[in-house]
Amino acid sequence: MSAPLSPAAARRIYYTLTVTRWFPVGLIVGIFILLQTGRGLSTAQALTAAATSGLVCFALELPTSGFADAFGRRAVYIAAAVLNVITALAYALAQSFWAFVLAAALMGVFRALDSGPLEAWFVDEVHATHPGADVDQELSRSGSLLGMGMALGALVGGALIWWHPFRSAPAIDLAVWCFVLLNIVHLVAVLVLLKESSRHPEGMRQRELVLASMKQAPSVITGGLKLLGRNTILLGIVAAEVAWSIGMIAFESLLPLRLEEFLGSQQAAGAAMGPIAAVGWAIFSLGTFLAGIASKRFGVARAAMLGRLLNGTGVVIMGLSIGPASLIAAYLFTYTAHGLNGPPHGALLHREAEASNRATVLSINSMMAFLAFGVGAPLAGLLADRTSVATTMITVGLISLLGVACYLPARRAELARA
Repeated sequence: MSAPLSPAAARRIYYTLTVTRWFPVGLIVGIFILLQTGRGLSTAQALTAAATSGLVCFALELPTSGFADAFGRRAVYIAAAVLNVITALAYALAQSFWAFVLAAALMGVFRALDSGPLEAWFVDEVHATHPGADVDQELSRSGSLLGMGMALGALVGGALIWWHPFRSAPAIDLAVWCFVLLNIVHLVAVLVLLKESSRHPEGMRQRELVLASMKQAPSVITGGLKLLGRNTILLGIVAAEVAWSIGMIAFESLLPLRLEEFLGSQQAAGAAMGPIAAVGWAIFSLGTFLAGIASKRFGVARAAMLGRLLNGTGVVIMGLSIGPASLIAAYLFTYTAHGLNGPPHGALLHREAEASNRATVLSINSMMAFLAFGVGAPLAGLLADRTSVATTMITVGLISLLGVACYLPARRAELARA
């Protein structure tokens, strides 16, 4: 146990590790599916492998949620950083469907462990010297740094693919190996910078926390399903989340494949995805800003309905695009609406939650999103292989539009409350 850090020192470490964690992700976030299809996988196989990550995270997020409390934030975050390097290596070396499934499963375990320890560490360090201090501004700045890091990483990744200095290997491979190296840099930064002043439990208490965390998942799922059965408004909001997640398959996974069809090569699509993803992150922020305006003007429920309508329509337009320019324009429109939908959706969830069940409500919404993508992505891949990527985009976009109607119970409740 080390002496508590000053809030300023804790902030510097928190911001630094946020950047080293997310900058590498920007390099490859838009090209994972191109890596897999370029190594011989069909679209269905690539999306099935991607779905594995979400399903593993769905299964492990709750059982592992208490590990940081039991073993300490630093220990769990180091374990996550080590697994992050192993996962990156697994992707870099994978050459077959099952190798990519293994890499995706490792990614799911990593995401479950990575979720929360760094933020919890920062809050603990600040409260160690300033009990009860608000950290909302610091968390907000961290989110901004995350987005900026991802955007910059996407630009660098696209530039590396466009550069393609090693002609004996696919252009995309350089970005993937840089992803591996930068994750090693992140691991070193965690080992050097992250010091923990809070004392974590030992012995029996540690085992109790681990067991309690692992036993939590069935009770949260059961409690969440019972809550959905009693609360039709919440059921509708979560159903909208499911429709939203299905639509995300188009602009998170299928976009690079459609771009490859238009541009004629994996290298061209991979290079283009860098600046496209970077602008996408910026335009997402615009959408979240517009969400506040829409909620004030139209009401929270109608703002959520508007976001879902525009996002789903954008996905359909992506499928109908006749060239790369129209596809990119439709994607940016879709991603703006993606940002627009988030804040009002979250606000509606909180309206239906109470202090006693807020964690359950948020968990069940998140878990249903993972499950929807995990089930929907392989089916979308099969449809793409048997028809076309464009047809699949239109299909998932139409399913996404069903989410508009799912907000109607929340809208009626909002009118009754007015």
